Amino acid sequence: MFSNELEMLRRLGFRHFLLQILNFASVIASGLMLWKGLGLILNTESPIVVVLSGSMEPAFYRGDLLFLTNPPGQRYHTGDITVYRIPGAEIPIVHRVLETRDVFIPFENSTENRIINNKLAKLKLPPGEHQLMLTKGDNNHVDDIDLYQGLEWLDRRHIIGKVRGFLPYIGYMAIVVNDFPQLKYALLGGLGLLAVIQQQ
Repeated sequence: MFSNELEMLRRLGFRHFLLQILNFASVIASGLMLWKGLGLILNTESPIVVVLSGSMEPAFYRGDLLFLTNPPGQRYHTGDITVYRIPGAEIPIVHRVLETRDVFIPFENSTENRIINNKLAKLKLPPGEHQLMLTKGDNNHVDDIDLYQGLEWLDRRHIIGKVRGFLPYIGYMAIVVNDFPQLKYALLGGLGLLAVIQQQ
């Protein structure tokens, strides 16, 4: 099946093989640098995410590709669509902000500080001003408190970003690759093989 390609690889020699591997590695490294650079500029760990469920229908459907930003000084408002991740959960969640609340954690060890810290102890907030959020999927009947793993509110550190734009259904390939990991390895292997046996 691959006899012609193997014969061509034998003719081109070891140097050509190494050059093709280096070219393939540079393409992968360039993609990773672009991803990380975009994340740094937009202040988010993941500047692009794919919608994996129907909880935000009709705003977003499964397979939609979302573009995120997370400017550090920007406040979130009711109605903003956010992507958040709870510690210990692998998959980020795309939901709308249902309610926001501002809290101030006093710096000194006062009675007020103990009362506030008892109510918000699970969040482990440092002293200072904090914006807390409650979210809900547009297609869900109840808010997300059950998804928060014991927390009553989301803090800013849980937010990956605010949705700024989207492309419908473009992310379906990512869903298929996640659902069938063997396909991911087959695609990567095929791309690697093409890069190695390519003549130019």
